[in-house]
Amino acid sequence: MKITLNGESRECPEGTTVEKLLDLCKIDKNRTAVELNLQIVPRKELSARVLKDADILEVVTFVGGG
Repeated sequence: MKITLNGESRECPEGTTVEKLLDLCKIDKNRTAVELNLQIVPRKELSARVLKDADILEVVTFVGGG
């Protein structure tokens, strides 16, 4: 199935959850905010949200510093 992640088209297997996608992309889920189809996904729901064909995700990674 095809999804869009941060503006780039990607293929991922049927049944992939948001959490699994973050793992596959080596994105630290503890330091990110995820938007799925224009709605924020609460961190506690990452493993329950199953992606569908044509879903659009935006992932923002928080960076510390000063």
